[in-house]
Amino acid sequence: MNEKSLKKALLIIGAALMVLVCLFPFVWMIIISFTKDATFLGSPYVRFEFTLDNYRTVLSDPTLHFLDYFRNSIVIATIVTITTVMTSALGAYAVSRINFRGRLVVPIFVLGVSMFPQISLVGYLFKFIEKLGWINTYKALFFPYVAWTLPLALWMLLSYFSQLPKDLDEAAMIDGASRIQTLYKVILPLSAPALFSTALLVFIAAFNEFMFALLFTTDYRARTVPVGIALFQGVHGEVPWGNIMAASAISTIPLVILALIFQRYIVSGLTAGAIKGE
Repeated sequence: MNEKSLKKALLIIGAALMVLVCLFPFVWMIIISFTKDATFLGSPYVRFEFTLDNYRTVLSDPTLHFLDYFRNSIVIATIVTITTVMTSALGAYAVSRINFRGRLVVPIFVLGVSMFPQISLVGYLFKFIEKLGWINTYKALFFPYVAWTLPLALWMLLSYFSQLPKDLDEAAMIDGASRIQTLYKVILPLSAPALFSTALLVFIAAFNEFMFALLFTTDYRARTVPVGIALFQGVHGEVPWGNIMAASAISTIPLVILALIFQRYIVSGLTAGAIKGE
């Protein structure tokens, strides 16, 4: 085997190992979700005994409230995604296209604010939300989630908008379009890959967020999936691994399907800012 073939073989082996490592938690989750807890916990070795009881329990047990948690997560993540992408698009367009004092400082300031850990903010944020009477409401999660995901969305769209030729804006405005019309009729249609990838990443971040949801919601009518699944143990008095894995699978599979459907847009959107246009 020559050196070139050896390098190719090592790359293939490395890629295969990386795929296996990444897929193992997901595959393990699926296996346990279809296995009885007694079979799984009663032996040092996993004995697969197929059952749908875990999924039936998760979807039908009224004490778990899983469907309420799932609905809350979908609604909150969707609203947060729409708001964040629209707001970040306006901000990214302004910074990349309009010359104003301090425009280069804005993204740095936004990024700096996002570096504060959540734990350093939740105390005062909880008191503020409590005074507003927002505990156990969607608003208690909506505003923190938007603030938390906005820096990521702004930076992603800014890198993409910056590579688009400014001649597009000038041509649109010569034809009588305003700044807003130029953004929505010219820039955003050309930025579909970046918008798709940004929206999906924001949706996943909002859907999976745990700390804010844990502290700002105590009622099942406002709790989200991550907190609800974490509290399954308290409902049954022991760790119901089968139910936890079944609930996790139901919550994860839609995100995986979305990622697969929009894979082409995600890859092109994430790599768009790597090469800057003229």
